[in-house]
Amino acid sequence: MTLIETLSPIPTTAGAAAPLAAALEGWLRVVLLQDHNTRVVVTGTAILGAASGVVGCFLLLRRRALIGDVISHASLPGIAGAFIAAVALERGGIAKSLPVLLAGATATGALGVGVVLLIRNLTRLKEDAALAITLGVFFGAGVAGLGFVQQMETAQAAGLESFIYGQTAAMLERDALLIAGSALVAIVAALLLVKELTLICFDPGFAEAQGWPVRLLDSSLMALAVLVTVVGLQAVGLILMVAFLIIPAAGARFWSERLGAVLGIAAVLGAASGAGGTMVSALAPRLPAGAVIVLAATALFLVSLFAGPVRGLIPEGVRRLRLSRLVARQHVLRAMYEAAEARLPAPESGEPGPALEPAVLRRRRAFSPGRLRRELKRLARAGLAERAGGAWRLTPAGLDAARRVVRNHRLWELYLIHYADVAPSHVDRGADDVEHVLGEQLVRELERSTEATAPVPPSPHRVETTGEAA
Repeated sequence: MTLIETLSPIPTTAGAAAPLAAALEGWLRVVLLQDHNTRVVVTGTAILGAASGVVGCFLLLRRRALIGDVISHASLPGIAGAFIAAVALERGGIAKSLPVLLAGATATGALGVGVVLLIRNLTRLKEDAALAITLGVFFGAGVAGLGFVQQMETAQAAGLESFIYGQTAAMLERDALLIAGSALVAIVAALLLVKELTLICFDPGFAEAQGWPVRLLDSSLMALAVLVTVVGLQAVGLILMVAFLIIPAAGARFWSERLGAVLGIAAVLGAASGAGGTMVSALAPRLPAGAVIVLAATALFLVSLFAGPVRGLIPEGVRRLRLSRLVARQHVLRAMYEAAEARLPAPESGEPGPALEPAVLRRRRAFSPGRLRRELKRLARAGLAERAGGAWRLTPAGLDAARRVVRNHRLWELYLIHYADVAPSHVDRGADDVEHVLGEQLVRELERSTEATAPVPPSPHRVETTGEAA
């Protein structure tokens, strides 16, 4: 029984609310997995999605993202060839059996990968040219093969084109179990080879120098890609299978920098895409299953793109805003400290700094009046500055913060002058770019390397004509 058959019309109460009640009951049956075949198919596509996410991560890191596209298109002549061979051998009863068709798809898919590697390694053509040539030739052969199949005198010829777009809802239980089992094999194999695959993904040169069989490991990764791509043809279709391989992996990159976490998140995103797309496809059988699954993966990718804590646009924007405010605060603190450096109280006195007119600060850092006013108000809210009539002065806490900012800046200036041979007249801008992100450990290293013992080292480019730091 197919998944569509499990969603046959359900008798409901008569009246105007009957269609709505029937639709709601159908949704609940699918979402709650009340039917056995629904559970099997959704589980199968979820496991396929998890396998696609895991294998796709290694393909993405190995810069083999488009190899899945070649495999899926190269599998089409294998599907047509397996059908023709089964009919020619008088095995028409198994001509449309999924294992038979997938066996043919695996053969030509692996052959397509081999052709890409041969063109890349034995000719001067680049990999993108090899991918384009192989994809076009094999897909053309597959379309010609399907055209020949459609002209055969057998009713079983119809329906092979479903591999182009995918048809999850028409999947049989044994087909779903085959897909789930093959996907589990791919997941287990990838986890067993995770250290080796990680090595060739990040530093293949080092792996080869250490004696690792890089070509064999690369071939193993391609074999996993072939396995996942071929078993996913029934669910997603050959045109969109490459998207199902890469989109969950790309989305996972926004959530973590650790490979183990990325693999787990990619598996979750892939599983959620497969399960969600399968449910929607079951409820709307006229929609191509592969397109729905890929759209579900795309929706999760967009969530990752905007909300991913590591590389997401919103968290990254928040981090940049915080950094820009930190930089602006430190610029104002440094300007207030250096403008009145000769008149500042001792660090242990606990007294506030002298009052400074806003015009003095604007001349030192070229602040706009509005920006300087906003930053001074933020300093006041943080307890680092206070208004004194029409002027502003640093509080004792503000003086301590300003001393740390100026000290870090001058330590970095001294390091650049003594160890990077930067002229004192040009060192201020270089130090200004780095001082805001100096950590405590790096500050201690700068103290040791520059032998700075004073609470605030003197400015290394003091201008004698003004008597103030430049």
